[in-house]
Amino acid sequence: MKRHLLSAADLDRDEALLILDTAGEMRSLADRPIKKSPALRGRTVVNLFFEDSTRTRISFEAAGKRLSADVINFSAKGSSLSKGESLKDTALTLEAMGADAVVIRHSASGAPHRLANSGWVRSSVVNAGDGTHEHPTQALLDAFTMRRHLGDLDGRRIAIVGDVLHSRVARSNALLLATLGAEVTLVAPPTLLPVGVETWPVTTSYDLDATLPKSDAVMMLRVQRERMNAAFFPSAREYSRRYGLDARRMGLLDAHAIVMHPGPMIRGMEISADVADSERSVIVEQVTNGVAVRMAVLYLLLSGSGEAPETSENNTTAGTEALA
Repeated sequence: MKRHLLSAADLDRDEALLILDTAGEMRSLADRPIKKSPALRGRTVVNLFFEDSTRTRISFEAAGKRLSADVINFSAKGSSLSKGESLKDTALTLEAMGADAVVIRHSASGAPHRLANSGWVRSSVVNAGDGTHEHPTQALLDAFTMRRHLGDLDGRRIAIVGDVLHSRVARSNALLLATLGAEVTLVAPPTLLPVGVETWPVTTSYDLDATLPKSDAVMMLRVQRERMNAAFFPSAREYSRRYGLDARRMGLLDAHAIVMHPGPMIRGMEISADVADSERSVIVEQVTNGVAVRMAVLYLLLSGSGEAPETSENNTTAGTEALA
């Protein structure tokens, strides 16, 4: 793997599959009585979050701790950042503390790239979401979840529905799923599709009902009202009528198709409660898989092995010993 994980576009097919295969090994730890490995003992991982987060921050924290790394959670609120300290000075502080990896979420698109390419830190940088740009580990956990249910993603048809304009999840998924051979369709009103979407490796549609019967997985996106400063659709009720996933629309899906959501959900807006809690839904599983995928990312970035660990009881490689 490369030194940093900043964008889904940074990963070629082999690198993406390496992470997903490694995540499969890490996922097996979740089924053990003791969910811990000494693989990253002595390493320090800093979670640097300039934006509020629950799932992502806790997921990275759990991932680091399950690999026995020292994890430091650094929130902008209540820190020197809230007093006006610059990203550079914060980075220099982390460097002085000996951080081996910095997981950063920031409201400004490109902030993780700035940190990684500035020379301020020698640590690996992982993008945990930057503005409306990207969220590569979310795309990886989504792909991991799809593979568990659908198998090889070559030729699989994935619908991503809703507020694509403000969604870093949609952008990262479009890039990664295309790399893995899936066919991605973005479904949204014209006002919620970004400028330049025609250059993405996707097709677009305004008609959800026409797209669902052809989909192996449908990913609903949250309407990010906090990022909107204008009227992008007439009303919440109209949006839900046109682009919400309810029981009737779920009935249009093939029997094998799955329903996904990166969270947090607005029940009754983009997805109804009965769909979110249905047997088709893998939303809770996505959270579980997120820990395994982030363990894989940290392991591959920091272990220096560059290959997936072996977990066979008869194998005596370093990777095996690290996960024992």
